[in-house]
Amino acid sequence: MGEHRHHSVALIDNLRQEMPFWRKIRLVLANNFIKIKSRHNCCGNLGQPGC
Repeated sequence: MGEHRHHSVALIDNLRQEMPFWRKIRLVLANNFIKIKSRHNCCGNLGQPGC
């Protein structure tokens, strides 16, 4: 459960970054697409929304 909580906190922190809303949505979609395509838990863009 500790790792799940860490992931949730990191997700919220990444979404709180100051950038335009449309860019956050684009990064969330793009980074999740990379995770799905590569079958990994991380897209490799640490700190970005969606990673």
